[in-house]
Amino acid sequence: MSQKPASPITSETVIAALKGVRDPRSGTDPVTQGMIHGLAVDNGHVTFAVEVDPKDGSAMEPLRQACEKAVLALPGARSVTAVLTAHNAQPAATQPTRGETARNPRGVAAIVAVASGKGGVGKSTVTVNLAIALSNLGLKTGILDADIYGPSIPKMLGLKGKPTSKDGKVLEPMQAWGLKAMSIGSLVSEDNAMIWRGPMVMSAITQLLFEVNWDPLDLLLVDMPPGTGDAQLTLAQRVPLRGAIIVSTPQDIALIDARRGLAMFQKTQVPVLGIVENMSTFICPHCGGETQLFGHGGARQTAEKIGCDFLGEVPLHLAIRETSDSGSPITASQPESPQAVAFMAIASAIAEKLRAGTQRQAPTISFE
Repeated sequence: MSQKPASPITSETVIAALKGVRDPRSGTDPVTQGMIHGLAVDNGHVTFAVEVDPKDGSAMEPLRQACEKAVLALPGARSVTAVLTAHNAQPAATQPTRGETARNPRGVAAIVAVASGKGGVGKSTVTVNLAIALSNLGLKTGILDADIYGPSIPKMLGLKGKPTSKDGKVLEPMQAWGLKAMSIGSLVSEDNAMIWRGPMVMSAITQLLFEVNWDPLDLLLVDMPPGTGDAQLTLAQRVPLRGAIIVSTPQDIALIDARRGLAMFQKTQVPVLGIVENMSTFICPHCGGETQLFGHGGARQTAEKIGCDFLGEVPLHLAIRETSDSGSPITASQPESPQAVAFMAIASAIAEKLRAGTQRQAPTISFE
């Protein structure tokens, strides 16, 4: 007699499994206590947050692990990612513990953040192409997509399927174009909105850093979300960033926000490796003529004004957009093109800075 196939895992079956978990402190389950938030189920891949009182902190880690174990035991469960977050923990998000020790994930030699003050400047496109260019220079390179709300790295790298886990605890990174990559976008469907508060985002980024088998990497590029909020502070405090790269367009409005991003990294004692001017000049795909749609040279002028290095310009070209949308970044699919050469020049400058740089200690951040 053939076996009846297991029913697909659903939000209801996950909730039922979590109701069977007991919090040793209260004797009740986390669902009844209202601790489960942000539940997402996608083709057997489950993510959710377990909210606890801030004063309990790491003492509730066994409960998180028990929740993951209970859901992983369900028929049809392929992977389970539970993050531990602190309820009403905004003060902790902006005022880190003094003397907290920053550390790299195991097997990662250096971490660099790629950031912008605002969205829409092509930061993810720059991150992906710089990562491939740095890999072409001989560096074992990875990408962490820290934009929890709008992950785009899976699309740009052409990643298919879901990450696997050999032990049910540590995720194996996805791989494409010689890179290792991890993104919340590889764990949930494209249409699934991550409706998470700041502490949930911080916990998710921490787990994607430390519960992924990155080993071995010479360099991990972190594609940051726009702005200067929780994600940036989490990264600055949890890992000893070797530096940050700021991406901007030549527009004045973009440069204003870029300067805010620079100020944030300076305040958290993260070395700024330099500024990249993206969409610097529009190149007509038909005649090859140049048009300065957003102006030109603004990032270079900003870098000179504030004493920051200017890393280079990337043109606004149809081929860059097309290759990004198709999952075949231009530095991989058209390495001899002028656009790919522009990325290679910037990557060479970054690699040189990293060779000359020193390791950074975790900062004590003050807000005045």
